[in-house]
Amino acid sequence: MALKTVTDASFEEDVLKSGKPVLVDFWAEWCGPCRQIAPSLEAIAAEHDEIEIVKLNIDQNPATAAKYGVMSIPTLNVYQNGEVVKTIVGAKPKAAILRDLEGFVDATKA
Repeated sequence: MALKTVTDASFEEDVLKSGKPVLVDFWAEWCGPCRQIAPSLEAIAAEHDEIEIVKLNIDQNPATAAKYGVMSIPTLNVYQNGEVVKTIVGAKPKAAILRDLEGFVDATKA
């Protein structure tokens, strides 16, 4: 399942105004660790409909990355009610990402 892509232009509508928590994967084409975690994020998205997972390419959408101070990638920010409520930096295995998302995802589904 491919993750939805958001842009600088759609970020407010797709992420900040969402009715449920949204995990934004800040990534770039040239980033090896970003490609490593993509399958884990796709699996989490398929298994957990209580959180939405989207991707934002920082090379194509530098304004949003700059606004949220994204300095290294992959960075995963969880937004709830328009605010960053969790930041996860670096590539991690799926189980570690799920642990970091405790409180946003139903751990019994894993």
